[in-house]
Amino acid sequence: MNTGVRRGTRADVEALSAFMAKTFDDTFGPDNRPEDMRAHLGKAYGIAQQSKELADPDVVTLVVERDGALIAYAQVRRNTPPPCVKHESPVELHRIYVDKPGHGAGIAQQLMDECKNVGRELGGAHLWLCVWEHNPRAQAFYAKMGFTDVGSTFFYVGPDRQTDRVLVARIAPAG
Repeated sequence: MNTGVRRGTRADVEALSAFMAKTFDDTFGPDNRPEDMRAHLGKAYGIAQQSKELADPDVVTLVVERDGALIAYAQVRRNTPPPCVKHESPVELHRIYVDKPGHGAGIAQQLMDECKNVGRELGGAHLWLCVWEHNPRAQAFYAKMGFTDVGSTFFYVGPDRQTDRVLVARIAPAG
């Protein structure tokens, strides 16, 4: 089994778009109305949006493959944080997902380590993220990775407004 983290490229756009939509739907589909999910998936994970994100110098997409198939991905980007993030030089961990067959294999930790490296490359001293308030598994993982809760913000799945917790971790040495 060969598993490694690499930077996503434009050649990945179709597979990445489909994989992103699948992992989001697997994670949140059961808790949302199908019409809201369709609206969100089309907007956030369509080929046009992913082409744009892969070409954006302020967005780094990381992919993990196992034996040539996508098993995980993450996106780190420069983005304006919500007001509750008052930390020096924050960079956003926009998305991080590991497909169910990869759970428990250490892939998430490996991917998070690379996200922190990318955050530093983008000039960050802190990494911030949003996680759905009803996703305790992800919250526990982020706590294990050194993130602390600093507040909340809203996230929309279609027209459905949901509450996300905002978490922050230091990624650069103090100084």
